[in-house]
Amino acid sequence: MNKFLKDESGATAIEYGLIAAAMAVCLLVAMPYITTALSTKFSSIGSSLKV
Repeated sequence: MNKFLKDESGATAIEYGLIAAAMAVCLLVAMPYITTALSTKFSSIGSSLKV
């Protein structure tokens, strides 16, 4: 039982899962702002290229 309680190999996988989940949430929150900014920028570039 002590060996089982001291085993931390699963803790690393859980930590990586939590980090991945946090990154996914950050991306989901940031994506609307990023896509709007990129769309505006590319529209500006496209309109300046039309001669």
